[in-house]
Amino acid sequence: MAEEVPTSPAPELPAPPPKPRPGWRTHPLPKRLALIAIVAVGLWLWKATDLPERQIIFQLTGDGWSSARALDLQVLDDEEHILKREERFFANGPPPEVTFKMRLPEGTFRALLFVKVEGREQRVRVEERLTVGEGEAIVRQPRLPAISR
Repeated sequence: MAEEVPTSPAPELPAPPPKPRPGWRTHPLPKRLALIAIVAVGLWLWKATDLPERQIIFQLTGDGWSSARALDLQVLDDEEHILKREERFFANGPPPEVTFKMRLPEGTFRALLFVKVEGREQRVRVEERLTVGEGEAIVRQPRLPAISR
């Protein structure tokens, strides 16, 4: 018979440290909520400082407007930089009201309308002062200068 070799018991490993009790400080949700709150405040600030969209309405009543075939609008700031340029074409003359939409801060701007009149080579220049306040619409009634032949 074989001799029994006494086996020593396996050394016990130390028990793992107890897990910390889950609480709100160790939960990942507060970290995510903080990030979401920062992003939300950033988006709100971005939209709050955005320029409002304005409507520039030209009421084209009076002599000469029925023969207009094209309008070229240029809005300039104090330093003569063009903020907006848009051109419109009309087959049978413009409608009584022409509306242009653009983003403008409050202040005073210069609007130049270059009008292509039927039967004339050069465009007629009409200048208007735009004073932008808190309202969304700016209404102007430009007058065409008398056509000299």
